[in-house]
Amino acid sequence: MRTARAISLLLLLQARRSMTGAELAAELEVSERTVQRDVLALAEAGVPVYADRGRAGGYRLLDGYRTRLTGLDRAEAEVLLLAGLPGPLGDMGLADPALAARLKVAGELGGAPAAGARRFHLDAPGWFRDAPVPPLLAEVARAVWGGRLLRVRYRRRPGAGPGAEPPVERVLRPYGLVLKAGTWYLVARPDEDGPDEGSGEGPGDGPRDGPAGGPAVAGRVYRVDRLTAAEPLADRPFERDEAFDLAAFWDAKAAEFARSLLRERVTVRLSPHGVERLPHLLEPVAVREALAGAGEPDGHGWVTVRLPVESLEVGYEELLRLGPEAEVLDPPALRRRLAGAAARAAALYGPPQR
Repeated sequence: MRTARAISLLLLLQARRSMTGAELAAELEVSERTVQRDVLALAEAGVPVYADRGRAGGYRLLDGYRTRLTGLDRAEAEVLLLAGLPGPLGDMGLADPALAARLKVAGELGGAPAAGARRFHLDAPGWFRDAPVPPLLAEVARAVWGGRLLRVRYRRRPGAGPGAEPPVERVLRPYGLVLKAGTWYLVARPDEDGPDEGSGEGPGDGPRDGPAGGPAVAGRVYRVDRLTAAEPLADRPFERDEAFDLAAFWDAKAAEFARSLLRERVTVRLSPHGVERLPHLLEPVAVREALAGAGEPDGHGWVTVRLPVESLEVGYEELLRLGPEAEVLDPPALRRRLAGAAARAAALYGPPQR
């Protein structure tokens, strides 16, 4: 920790030329006394760092002392800064190397604020939900980053107590981590020498959890917050299949999972505004399928579609949000239910009773 902190201190001075002890302490989240000790350690190691006395004083490096990155122009360095997502990297226990990398890039830019980092920000979690960090995320990330096998205990479905399903134990080849709408997922393959995996498990066991687990050869998906134990096996590296594309795997699994939920079909007439609103209210896979098979617009611009929904209950809730921009034609039971809801709404907004 001290070595990493001292390197961060050095890179901060390189990027910003001069900083006070208070500024360094705030940046590194330590005391000013710790900063003094780290500066002394750098000086003893031969780094030309010295202190300016007085009100405008601070710590600085000897002019001309710097460690340069090679092969990066300014635009490339700006783009690299966009890859540093401080929240998720901190959650995975990678805050220190991420800070060091950003400081190196900032130093290459001459200490100027990075234009890309000031213009773009990724807020990964979804709105209106609290997404606590899984307690074992850092251990999982250590195995992923180090290319080591990971021994886990995994609860296929949430819940605890006498009737809960017991966790299963696995030895996995951890290929990558995915952060989706505030939830962390581990993409892994079972170790060839590990226990029999059976038919597989993953976040697809429960409704709306995430991509379903697939065949062992393609990888499986595990929700990190369902791990009850995670132990990177430091003495057991695994040979990673370099042809494995994490982003492509996730996209395919996400689409497969979304399609697997859409078990019912509803025939709906949509107004032009309803067609515009559809992508904002329903799953992209359902929207694409519905609009791909849409009939020709009638004289008022309304189109008839076959809309995939998870269930008639879910379809009822989703179509209520379209209000008068959608008319259900089939099945009759859903049409009657929505007609009843419309009648109740009309009664609420009718003329006030005297």
